Amino acid sequence: MADHQEASLTLPSAPESVPVARRYVTGVLTEWDDAPTGGGRAELLDSVRLIVSELATNAVVHTSGRSPAFTVDVHLDRHEVLRIGVTDGHPRMPRRLPAAVQQDNGRGMVIIRSLAAESGGKITVEPTESGGKTVWIALPWPAPVPPAEQRTAGA
Repeated sequence: MADHQEASLTLPSAPESVPVARRYVTGVLTEWDDAPTGGGRAELLDSVRLIVSELATNAVVHTSGRSPAFTVDVHLDRHEVLRIGVTDGHPRMPRRLPAAVQQDNGRGMVIIRSLAAESGGKITVEPTESGGKTVWIALPWPAPVPPAEQRTAGA
């Protein structure tokens, strides 16, 4: 496994791109890792899927047509830190909206922050040179656990 791996995909800002982004990130992590659901990763992978869905949805819904595309970046450093970024071309930074009892939307960033915190991660927002922004999520990524036969063979 390399010390640093990166993958990126640019998609049109359309609702049908959200599941494509989610499948892309899942596929990349599966490709990079022999056991993406081992070592406590199954629950974390579920959180990653939901985070990607929320970030991609925000990029589609909240850019008001000012960003015709968004980009999903996936970085894995030394099998320890997973970073996922979603970049769009809209200059408005995400903000937490008051969660009204009957409100049907506006909770995406609350969900993302909660999932990041539960997983020991953090969220950051960086402006891009082109005037947009990237919302980054950094999460600890557990080291792979070798299969039982490999663990007992060395004992």
